[in-house]
Amino acid sequence: MASKFSRLALAGGVALAGMAAFSVPGTAHHSTAMFEWGKEVQLSNATVRKWEWTNPHTFLFVTTIGKDGKEERWAFEGMSPNHLSRAGWSKRSLKPGDKVDLTYYALRDPRKGGFNVMVKKADGTELKQLPSR
Repeated sequence: MASKFSRLALAGGVALAGMAAFSVPGTAHHSTAMFEWGKEVQLSNATVRKWEWTNPHTFLFVTTIGKDGKEERWAFEGMSPNHLSRAGWSKRSLKPGDKVDLTYYALRDPRKGGFNVMVKKADGTELKQLPSR
């Protein structure tokens, strides 16, 4: 009887440790603290390099030409494909070579990128990520 109880206690301890180990990364993933949330920034005359329609977040990679005439690479995180599809987006909404203007919330660090709020395509189509926009 004691050995059966010991095995159950050990199994319960392992299960609790496993749940604790996986719960921390799961909650850390959804933080938006890395962005200057609410402070919109504009990026004009960008060229789509890559559009990733992936879970749990979409990613838009663009290039621009800096003041020094050199290419600058930017990366923008977006909402999930599920959310964006309800807002009218699709995996075909953007393609490499498309010219776009972006509205975004910048990263708090000096890297070039942020959270994508809205994409305005060359034909004037606006693709919005947030319902209040």
